[in-house]
Amino acid sequence: MKAMQLLSTAFVAACFFLHSYAADVDPIVIKGKHFFYKTNGTEFFIKGLAYQSNTPSDSGQSYVDPLTDVAGCRRDIPYLRELSTNVIRVYAIDPDGDHSECMQMLADAGIYVFADLSEPSQSIVRSHPQWNIELYTRYTSVVDALAKYTNVIGFFAGNEVTNNMSYTPASAFVKAAVRDTKSYIYEKGYRDIPVGYAADDDAELRGIITQYFDCGTDAERVDFWGLNIYEWCGNSSFQSSGYADRTKEFEAFNIPAFFSEYGCNTIRPREFKEAEALFGPQMTKVWSGGIVYMFQQEDNNYGVVSIEGDTIHTLTDFPYLSSQMAKAKPTGTNMAQYTPTVTANAACPTVNTTWQAGTVLPPTPNKELCSCMAESVTCRPKAGLSGKDVGNLLGIVCGLSEKACTGISGNAATGTFGSFSMCDADDQLAWALNAYYLEQKKAGNGASACDFKGSATSSSAQKPTGTCAALLSAAGSFGTGTVTDEETGSGRSKPSKGVAASSLYASQTITIPSVAQIGLYLLCAFGAGMGMVLM
Repeated sequence: MKAMQLLSTAFVAACFFLHSYAADVDPIVIKGKHFFYKTNGTEFFIKGLAYQSNTPSDSGQSYVDPLTDVAGCRRDIPYLRELSTNVIRVYAIDPDGDHSECMQMLADAGIYVFADLSEPSQSIVRSHPQWNIELYTRYTSVVDALAKYTNVIGFFAGNEVTNNMSYTPASAFVKAAVRDTKSYIYEKGYRDIPVGYAADDDAELRGIITQYFDCGTDAERVDFWGLNIYEWCGNSSFQSSGYADRTKEFEAFNIPAFFSEYGCNTIRPREFKEAEALFGPQMTKVWSGGIVYMFQQEDNNYGVVSIEGDTIHTLTDFPYLSSQMAKAKPTGTNMAQYTPTVTANAACPTVNTTWQAGTVLPPTPNKELCSCMAESVTCRPKAGLSGKDVGNLLGIVCGLSEKACTGISGNAATGTFGSFSMCDADDQLAWALNAYYLEQKKAGNGASACDFKGSATSSSAQKPTGTCAALLSAAGSFGTGTVTDEETGSGRSKPSKGVAASSLYASQTITIPSVAQIGLYLLCAFGAGMGMVLM
């Protein structure tokens, strides 16, 4: 029997690649709360699989991009087809890699791609969130790498970033990423590729976070909503699993919603009986299908296949998933005949002691502004400081003077963000050091205020002219002004709310910006700075 199964799979693979051809697939578009094939208007339901190995690559990267592994795609796609897969979710994309062959093979197989924009070492970190130039560059690079493929169905701007009520400020930064990614896609003239978010199924959080990401203008809200849900375990049911409650909660939702991860593994084998409900009449008016976690076996024991080199072995769950997906034939609606009944965006939740993400979002990263500022300062970091040193020094300076760090700080609850809060850590340190130096110089203490045990140095500042002068003038002497498109002239800066220095520290949910890896150093060094003696 096993030999016959292997022979059958090999035959499917041979037939598939014999008849594959180069062609674009029909793009998937959104109307109201459903996905549709653009050309014929048939509703599109997601029969997906998470497709990413957690094994680090030999190149030193913290992830492997499976869409650059041509041999792997050729090996895996026949098995994806055997599972009736029409969507894969890839969690980390190498923007410098060549995706053309894998994307074409997937297109030939009728498989679409949801791609996460972050990667393990470059993401919005819930405990000390930022939306800065480094992350903006990462996100837009992934867009550039994949936008030309018509089988890219959408991008995830975040995955479970806010996963409990302790980390609600982080949602403002993810929403800023959504806004700026959507704007970038539009400005580059790319196909209208939707941008969304994958949320954690936290009982306390799920209602308010869904409301937050759907509120505001169309330019800043998500285009689709993913829910990572593992409620149905074993021989459960539509009612007892919680699926009925989740479906009721999303009935009035105005954008597509689907399970961005599902497939509880606490009871084995996984028979995936939830697919009968998910693709049945009880759920298809609300949900657009889902993505099973996951294809390849890892330490977490969610895989449906194991891979050893070029060889695939199907695991116990594989035939159950194959059977359920083959039987899943959801009945949808036609785009031309569909009129959305819910068109208004949600009302934004009220900021209070538990929900700490306001409607005013962090500013769009503006590299021109940050570079201009860094070149215009008199006191600046010594060249060659490590990320750890930068974080420590930021903490020290901000501990010595809150005022010096007003221009680089942000508060998601009040919606107040310094003009340079989106700059990278080195440029933020340049601003803070110079602001502290000028403050001390004004008080008659400037002689030793730009040293910090040799970590800072003074030099002649370049006098800003032209656009640079306009940018710095808009930012203001304390870095609390609003920089708009008129100053930058490039269309890359979006308006952000100005901030009064006295109001920035009104709440305890303050983000002192730095790179993600050095956030803890900053927090530890903050208090130490108060007692430091300048040499």
